[in-house]
Amino acid sequence: MERFDQNMNNVYNFRIKAWSPIQYYRDAVLPRLLEEKFIRISPFANRLSFDAPPAVQRLRCFANYEALRFSSAILTLGETLVARMKDRSASNGGKYISVHLRFEEDMVAFSCCIYDGGEEEIADMKVARERGWKGKFTKRGRVIRPGAIRINGKCPLTPLEVGLMLRGMGFNRSTYIYLASGKIYNAERNMAPLLEMFPNLQTKEILASNAELAPFKNYSSRMAAIDYTVCVHSEVFVTTQGGNFPHFLMGHRRYLYGGHSKTIKPDKRKLALLLDNPNIGWRSFKRQMLNMRSHSDSKGYELKRPNDSIYMFPCPDCMCRSNKSEVSRSSSATRSAWIKSYYYGCFSYPTF
Repeated sequence: MERFDQNMNNVYNFRIKAWSPIQYYRDAVLPRLLEEKFIRISPFANRLSFDAPPAVQRLRCFANYEALRFSSAILTLGETLVARMKDRSASNGGKYISVHLRFEEDMVAFSCCIYDGGEEEIADMKVARERGWKGKFTKRGRVIRPGAIRINGKCPLTPLEVGLMLRGMGFNRSTYIYLASGKIYNAERNMAPLLEMFPNLQTKEILASNAELAPFKNYSSRMAAIDYTVCVHSEVFVTTQGGNFPHFLMGHRRYLYGGHSKTIKPDKRKLALLLDNPNIGWRSFKRQMLNMRSHSDSKGYELKRPNDSIYMFPCPDCMCRSNKSEVSRSSSATRSAWIKSYYYGCFSYPTF
Protein backbone atom coordinates (compact mmCIF):
# COMPACT_ATOMS: atom_id res chain seq x y z
CA MET A 1 0.00 0.00 0.00
CA GLU A 2 3.01 2.30 0.36
CA ARG A 3 3.18 2.40 -3.45
CA PHE A 4 -0.33 3.86 -3.44
CA ASP A 5 0.10 6.32 -0.53
CA GLN A 6 -2.08 4.01 1.61
CA ASN A 7 -5.03 5.07 -0.53
CA MET A 8 -7.16 2.30 -2.03
CA ASN A 9 -8.49 4.71 -4.65
CA ASN A 10 -5.01 4.84 -6.19
CA VAL A 11 -5.00 1.08 -6.77
CA TYR A 12 -5.81 0.02 -10.33
CA ASN A 13 -9.49 -0.94 -10.49
CA PHE A 14 -10.21 -3.76 -12.93
CA ARG A 15 -13.82 -3.37 -14.04
CA ILE A 16 -14.93 -6.86 -14.98
CA LYS A 17 -18.12 -7.66 -16.84
CA ALA A 18 -20.65 -9.64 -14.81
CA TRP A 19 -20.59 -13.43 -15.16
CA SER A 20 -17.22 -13.43 -16.94
CA PRO A 21 -15.79 -16.88 -17.79
CA ILE A 22 -12.62 -18.36 -16.31
CA GLN A 23 -10.80 -17.78 -19.61
CA TYR A 24 -11.27 -14.02 -19.31
CA TYR A 25 -9.46 -14.05 -15.97
CA ARG A 26 -6.59 -16.03 -17.49
CA ASP A 27 -6.31 -13.87 -20.60
CA ALA A 28 -7.07 -10.39 -19.30
CA VAL A 29 -6.98 -10.18 -15.51
CA LEU A 30 -3.97 -12.36 -14.67
CA PRO A 31 -1.44 -10.49 -16.90
CA ARG A 32 -2.45 -7.18 -15.34
CA LEU A 33 -2.25 -8.66 -11.84
CA LEU A 34 1.26 -9.96 -12.53
CA GLU A 35 2.24 -6.56 -13.85
CA GLU A 36 0.73 -4.48 -11.04
CA LYS A 37 1.20 -7.05 -8.24
CA PHE A 38 -1.93 -5.64 -6.64
CA ILE A 39 -5.28 -4.82 -8.26
CA ARG A 40 -8.80 -4.15 -7.13
CA ILE A 41 -12.07 -5.52 -8.55
CA SER A 42 -15.06 -3.25 -8.05
CA PRO A 43 -17.93 -3.94 -8.27
CA PHE A 44 -17.09 -7.40 -6.98
CA ALA A 45 -20.40 -9.32 -6.84
CA ASN A 46 -21.30 -11.67 -9.70
CA ARG A 47 -18.03 -11.14 -11.59
CA LEU A 48 -17.45 -14.87 -12.21
CA SER A 49 -19.64 -17.20 -14.24
CA PHE A 50 -21.40 -20.00 -12.39
CA ASP A 51 -20.33 -22.28 -15.23
CA ALA A 52 -16.83 -22.97 -13.85
CA PRO A 53 -14.59 -26.04 -13.48
CA PRO A 54 -15.24 -28.27 -10.44
CA ALA A 55 -12.06 -27.19 -8.65
CA VAL A 56 -13.10 -23.53 -8.84
CA GLN A 57 -16.63 -24.36 -7.71
CA ARG A 58 -15.27 -26.25 -4.70
CA LEU A 59 -13.03 -23.32 -3.83
CA ARG A 60 -16.04 -21.01 -3.94
CA CYS A 61 -17.95 -23.33 -1.62
CA PHE A 62 -15.00 -23.54 0.74
CA ALA A 63 -14.70 -19.75 0.87
CA ASN A 64 -18.42 -19.15 1.26
CA TYR A 65 -19.40 -21.88 3.73
CA GLU A 66 -16.20 -22.66 5.62
CA ALA A 67 -13.70 -19.80 5.47
CA LEU A 68 -15.89 -16.69 5.70
CA ARG A 69 -17.04 -15.65 9.16
CA PHE A 70 -18.93 -12.73 10.56
CA SER A 71 -16.96 -10.59 12.99
CA SER A 72 -16.78 -11.99 16.52
CA ALA A 73 -19.09 -9.24 17.82
CA ILE A 74 -21.80 -10.05 15.27
CA LEU A 75 -21.39 -13.80 15.70
CA THR A 76 -21.52 -13.59 19.49
CA LEU A 77 -24.73 -11.55 19.54
CA GLY A 78 -26.29 -13.68 16.80
CA GLU A 79 -25.61 -16.91 18.67
CA THR A 80 -26.89 -15.31 21.88
CA LEU A 81 -30.18 -14.49 20.15
CA VAL A 82 -30.40 -18.05 18.78
CA ALA A 83 -30.05 -19.36 22.35
CA ARG A 84 -32.74 -16.94 23.57
CA MET A 85 -35.09 -18.01 20.78
CA LYS A 86 -34.60 -21.65 21.74
CA ASP A 87 -35.19 -20.84 25.41
CA ARG A 88 -38.41 -18.98 24.65
CA SER A 89 -39.64 -21.75 22.39
CA ALA A 90 -38.77 -24.50 24.89
CA SER A 91 -42.44 -25.53 24.98
CA ASN A 92 -42.08 -26.34 21.26
CA GLY A 93 -38.87 -28.29 21.76
CA GLY A 94 -36.74 -25.22 21.16
CA LYS A 95 -37.98 -25.03 17.55
CA TYR A 96 -38.92 -21.78 15.86
CA ILE A 97 -39.53 -20.57 12.34
CA SER A 98 -37.88 -17.53 10.79
CA VAL A 99 -39.60 -15.16 8.38
CA HIS A 100 -37.79 -12.72 6.12
CA LEU A 101 -40.21 -9.81 5.70
CA ARG A 102 -39.46 -7.05 3.19
CA PHE A 103 -41.93 -4.28 3.94
CA GLU A 104 -39.58 -1.39 4.63
CA GLU A 105 -40.54 2.01 3.21
CA ASP A 106 -37.91 1.93 0.45
CA MET A 107 -38.95 -1.59 -0.59
CA VAL A 108 -42.63 -0.63 -0.79
CA ALA A 109 -41.74 2.56 -2.70
CA PHE A 110 -39.49 0.79 -5.21
CA SER A 111 -42.12 -1.88 -5.92
CA CYS A 112 -44.66 0.79 -7.03
CA CYS A 113 -47.40 -1.38 -5.53
CA ILE A 114 -50.47 0.19 -3.91
CA TYR A 115 -51.73 -1.03 -0.54
CA ASP A 116 -54.53 0.16 1.73
CA GLY A 117 -52.86 3.22 3.25
CA GLY A 118 -54.86 5.67 1.15
CA GLU A 119 -53.65 9.15 0.20
CA GLU A 120 -51.11 9.23 3.03
CA GLU A 121 -49.41 6.11 1.70
CA ILE A 122 -49.40 7.43 -1.89
CA ALA A 123 -47.81 10.69 -0.73
CA ASP A 124 -45.22 8.85 1.40
CA MET A 125 -44.23 6.60 -1.48
CA LYS A 126 -43.83 9.50 -3.92
CA VAL A 127 -41.48 11.23 -1.49
CA ALA A 128 -39.54 8.01 -0.83
CA ARG A 129 -39.13 7.27 -4.56
CA GLU A 130 -37.88 10.76 -5.32
CA ARG A 131 -35.52 10.67 -2.35
CA GLY A 132 -34.04 7.28 -3.21
CA TRP A 133 -34.23 7.21 -7.02
CA LYS A 134 -34.46 10.83 -8.15
CA GLY A 135 -36.34 11.04 -11.43
CA LYS A 136 -36.26 7.26 -12.11
CA PHE A 137 -40.02 6.78 -11.71
CA THR A 138 -41.14 10.09 -13.22
CA LYS A 139 -39.39 9.82 -16.58
CA ARG A 140 -41.48 10.89 -19.52
CA GLY A 141 -43.29 7.95 -21.07
CA ARG A 142 -42.81 5.61 -18.11
CA VAL A 143 -46.03 3.78 -17.29
CA ILE A 144 -46.43 2.11 -13.90
CA ARG A 145 -49.18 -0.51 -13.57
CA PRO A 146 -49.50 -1.54 -9.90
CA GLY A 147 -52.23 -4.08 -10.69
CA ALA A 148 -50.05 -5.90 -13.21
CA ILE A 149 -47.11 -5.84 -10.80
CA ARG A 150 -49.23 -7.52 -8.13
CA ILE A 151 -50.68 -10.15 -10.47
CA ASN A 152 -47.12 -11.02 -11.52
CA GLY A 153 -46.24 -11.71 -7.88
CA LYS A 154 -43.77 -8.82 -7.62
CA CYS A 155 -45.36 -6.92 -4.73
CA PRO A 156 -43.83 -7.29 -1.25
CA LEU A 157 -46.19 -9.17 1.07
CA THR A 158 -47.67 -7.12 3.90
CA PRO A 159 -47.38 -8.36 7.51
CA LEU A 160 -51.12 -9.14 7.38
CA GLU A 161 -50.71 -11.22 4.21
CA VAL A 162 -47.77 -13.11 5.72
CA GLY A 163 -49.86 -13.83 8.83
CA LEU A 164 -52.81 -15.14 6.80
CA MET A 165 -50.47 -17.30 4.71
CA LEU A 166 -48.80 -18.83 7.77
CA ARG A 167 -52.09 -19.46 9.59
CA GLY A 168 -53.44 -21.07 6.42
CA MET A 169 -50.34 -23.28 6.28
CA GLY A 170 -51.11 -24.63 9.74
CA PHE A 171 -48.92 -22.51 12.02
CA ASN A 172 -50.97 -21.52 15.08
CA ARG A 173 -50.80 -18.92 17.85
CA SER A 174 -48.34 -20.99 19.84
CA THR A 175 -45.76 -20.92 17.01
CA TYR A 176 -42.57 -19.03 17.81
CA ILE A 177 -41.51 -16.78 14.96
CA TYR A 178 -38.31 -14.84 14.49
CA LEU A 179 -38.96 -11.91 12.16
CA ALA A 180 -35.96 -10.77 10.13
CA SER A 181 -36.56 -7.32 8.70
CA GLY A 182 -35.57 -3.69 8.62
CA LYS A 183 -37.85 -0.92 9.84
CA ILE A 184 -41.37 -1.85 8.71
CA TYR A 185 -43.30 0.90 6.93
CA ASN A 186 -45.96 2.35 9.24
CA ALA A 187 -45.07 -0.43 11.69
CA GLU A 188 -47.61 0.35 14.42
CA ARG A 189 -50.49 -0.04 11.99
CA ASN A 190 -49.14 -2.75 9.68
CA MET A 191 -47.65 -5.06 12.31
CA ALA A 192 -50.73 -5.14 14.57
CA PRO A 193 -52.60 -7.97 12.73
CA LEU A 194 -49.47 -10.14 12.48
CA LEU A 195 -48.80 -9.75 16.21
CA GLU A 196 -52.44 -10.56 16.94
CA MET A 197 -52.17 -13.81 14.96
CA PHE A 198 -48.73 -14.72 16.35
CA PRO A 199 -48.22 -13.29 19.86
CA ASN A 200 -44.93 -15.22 20.21
CA LEU A 201 -43.31 -13.24 17.39
CA GLN A 202 -39.79 -12.06 18.22
CA THR A 203 -37.31 -9.67 16.60
CA LYS A 204 -33.73 -8.76 17.36
CA GLU A 205 -35.05 -5.56 18.95
CA ILE A 206 -37.20 -7.65 21.33
CA LEU A 207 -34.58 -10.30 22.11
CA ALA A 208 -31.61 -7.97 22.59
CA SER A 209 -31.22 -4.98 24.87
CA ASN A 210 -30.59 -1.47 23.52
CA ALA A 211 -27.03 -1.69 24.84
CA GLU A 212 -26.40 -4.96 22.98
CA LEU A 213 -27.70 -3.55 19.68
CA ALA A 214 -26.07 -0.11 20.02
CA PRO A 215 -22.81 -1.00 18.19
CA PHE A 216 -24.78 -2.24 15.15
CA LYS A 217 -27.82 0.05 14.91
CA ASN A 218 -26.38 2.51 12.41
CA TYR A 219 -25.18 -0.22 10.04
CA SER A 220 -27.92 -1.98 8.10
CA SER A 221 -25.59 -4.73 6.83
CA ARG A 222 -24.50 -5.59 10.40
CA MET A 223 -28.11 -5.71 11.56
CA ALA A 224 -28.89 -7.98 8.59
CA ALA A 225 -25.97 -10.23 9.58
CA ILE A 226 -27.51 -10.70 13.03
CA ASP A 227 -30.84 -11.62 11.40
CA TYR A 228 -29.01 -14.01 9.07
CA THR A 229 -27.40 -15.86 11.98
CA VAL A 230 -30.73 -16.41 13.76
CA CYS A 231 -32.45 -17.50 10.54
CA VAL A 232 -29.77 -20.07 9.69
CA HIS A 233 -30.60 -22.05 12.84
CA SER A 234 -34.41 -21.95 12.56
CA GLU A 235 -36.45 -25.10 12.00
CA VAL A 236 -38.18 -23.53 8.98
CA PHE A 237 -37.19 -20.49 6.91
CA VAL A 238 -39.94 -18.52 5.16
CA THR A 239 -38.94 -16.18 2.36
CA THR A 240 -41.43 -13.60 1.11
CA GLN A 241 -39.32 -11.68 -1.44
CA GLY A 242 -36.29 -12.31 -3.64
CA GLY A 243 -32.82 -10.89 -3.08
CA ASN A 244 -29.37 -11.90 -1.92
CA PHE A 245 -30.34 -12.40 1.73
CA PRO A 246 -32.88 -15.23 1.19
CA HIS A 247 -30.95 -16.78 -1.71
CA PHE A 248 -27.68 -17.08 0.21
CA LEU A 249 -29.54 -18.19 3.32
CA MET A 250 -31.36 -20.98 1.47
CA GLY A 251 -28.08 -22.21 0.03
CA HIS A 252 -26.29 -21.99 3.36
CA ARG A 253 -29.05 -23.97 5.11
CA ARG A 254 -28.98 -26.61 2.35
CA TYR A 255 -25.24 -26.97 2.87
CA LEU A 256 -25.53 -27.19 6.66
CA TYR A 257 -28.47 -29.59 6.70
CA GLY A 258 -27.25 -32.22 4.26
CA GLY A 259 -28.59 -30.92 0.98
CA HIS A 260 -32.13 -30.13 2.14
CA SER A 261 -33.59 -27.66 4.60
CA LYS A 262 -37.18 -26.79 5.41
CA THR A 263 -37.88 -23.68 3.36
CA ILE A 264 -41.21 -22.12 2.41
CA LYS A 265 -41.04 -20.11 -0.78
CA PRO A 266 -44.65 -19.19 -1.63
CA ASP A 267 -46.02 -18.92 -5.14
CA LYS A 268 -46.73 -15.18 -4.97
CA ARG A 269 -48.69 -15.07 -8.21
CA LYS A 270 -51.10 -17.68 -6.91
CA LEU A 271 -51.12 -16.05 -3.48
CA ALA A 272 -52.08 -12.66 -4.96
CA LEU A 273 -55.03 -14.21 -6.80
CA LEU A 274 -56.23 -15.97 -3.65
CA LEU A 275 -55.86 -12.93 -1.39
CA ASP A 276 -57.63 -10.68 -3.89
CA ASN A 277 -60.57 -13.08 -4.35
CA PRO A 278 -63.48 -11.68 -2.29
CA ASN A 279 -65.45 -14.91 -2.62
CA ILE A 280 -62.91 -17.35 -1.24
CA GLY A 281 -63.72 -18.90 2.13
CA TRP A 282 -61.22 -19.70 4.87
CA ARG A 283 -61.52 -23.47 4.34
CA SER A 284 -60.70 -23.17 0.65
CA PHE A 285 -57.88 -20.69 1.30
CA LYS A 286 -56.38 -22.97 3.94
CA ARG A 287 -56.47 -25.96 1.59
CA GLN A 288 -54.56 -23.95 -1.01
CA MET A 289 -51.99 -22.82 1.58
CA LEU A 290 -51.43 -26.37 2.83
CA ASN A 291 -50.82 -27.47 -0.76
CA MET A 292 -48.34 -24.62 -1.20
CA ARG A 293 -46.51 -25.61 1.98
CA SER A 294 -46.50 -29.26 0.95
CA HIS A 295 -45.03 -28.31 -2.42
CA SER A 296 -42.20 -26.42 -0.69
CA ASP A 297 -41.45 -29.36 1.62
CA SER A 298 -41.60 -31.98 -1.14
CA LYS A 299 -38.79 -30.49 -3.22
CA GLY A 300 -36.20 -32.28 -1.13
CA TYR A 301 -32.67 -32.30 -2.46
CA GLU A 302 -32.64 -29.62 -5.14
CA LEU A 303 -29.66 -29.94 -7.45
CA LYS A 304 -27.98 -27.03 -9.16
CA ARG A 305 -28.87 -26.69 -12.83
CA PRO A 306 -26.66 -24.97 -15.42
CA ASN A 307 -26.36 -21.24 -14.71
CA ASP A 308 -28.03 -21.56 -11.29
CA SER A 309 -26.30 -19.80 -8.42
CA ILE A 310 -23.96 -22.13 -6.56
CA TYR A 311 -24.64 -20.04 -3.45
CA MET A 312 -28.35 -20.88 -3.64
CA PHE A 313 -27.90 -24.47 -4.86
CA PRO A 314 -24.67 -25.85 -3.33
CA CYS A 315 -25.59 -29.42 -4.14
CA PRO A 316 -23.77 -31.27 -5.71
CA ASP A 317 -20.77 -28.97 -6.29
CA CYS A 318 -20.14 -28.44 -2.57
CA MET A 319 -20.56 -32.08 -1.58
CA CYS A 320 -18.20 -35.08 -1.79
CA ARG A 321 -18.90 -38.21 -3.76
CA SER A 322 -18.65 -41.35 -1.69
CA ASN A 323 -17.72 -43.32 -4.78
CA LYS A 324 -16.11 -42.55 -8.13
CA SER A 325 -18.75 -44.10 -10.33
CA GLU A 326 -20.22 -41.88 -13.01
CA VAL A 327 -23.97 -41.77 -12.62
CA SER A 328 -26.21 -40.43 -15.33
CA ARG A 329 -28.66 -37.65 -14.50
CA SER A 330 -30.89 -38.31 -17.50
CA SER A 331 -33.85 -39.86 -15.67
CA SER A 332 -35.55 -39.37 -12.35
CA ALA A 333 -34.59 -42.89 -11.23
CA THR A 334 -30.89 -42.43 -11.93
CA ARG A 335 -31.12 -38.91 -10.56
CA SER A 336 -32.28 -40.32 -7.22
CA ALA A 337 -29.47 -42.87 -7.22
CA TRP A 338 -26.97 -40.16 -8.08
CA ILE A 339 -28.13 -38.05 -5.14
CA LYS A 340 -27.72 -41.00 -2.81
CA SER A 341 -24.17 -41.53 -4.08
CA TYR A 342 -23.19 -38.30 -2.40
CA TYR A 343 -22.29 -38.00 1.22
CA TYR A 344 -23.99 -34.76 2.19
CA GLY A 345 -22.13 -32.48 4.54
CA CYS A 346 -18.66 -33.62 3.46
CA PHE A 347 -16.42 -31.05 1.86
CA SER A 348 -13.90 -31.82 -0.84
CA TYR A 349 -10.88 -29.54 -0.80
CA PRO A 350 -9.78 -28.28 -4.21
CA THR A 351 -6.45 -29.28 -5.70
CA PHE A 352 -4.51 -26.89 -7.90
